[in-house]
Amino acid sequence: MQLENETVFNEAVIEEREQGIRDIHQQIGEVIEIFKDLAVLVHEQGYMIGSYDINKNIVGAEAVTEEASRQLVKADKTQKSGSNIACLILVIVVMVLLILIILLKTL
Repeated sequence: MQLENETVFNEAVIEEREQGIRDIHQQIGEVIEIFKDLAVLVHEQGYMIGSYDINKNIVGAEAVTEEASRQLVKADKTQKSGSNIACLILVIVVMVLLILIILLKTL
């Protein structure tokens, strides 16, 4: 029963983290769009003062946010993989316990 409660708790934690990762991923996408819109606005207004630095920073920020997005996807895959391993270990433990119970009953 305790193992089942721990499993339910762990699954709830995993789901919460996955939701957090999805939220962050969405927010990063929104930040990327904001930076792109900002770049378009700066270009359309024709400001030449510091436009090179601004564009450089925007491109740099876009690259960094895209890398962060890739890292979040990688973290999500790693977390799902860890969840699968935990479930496999749980199944193995249950099987071993069942075998032990059966052996003890036959004695």
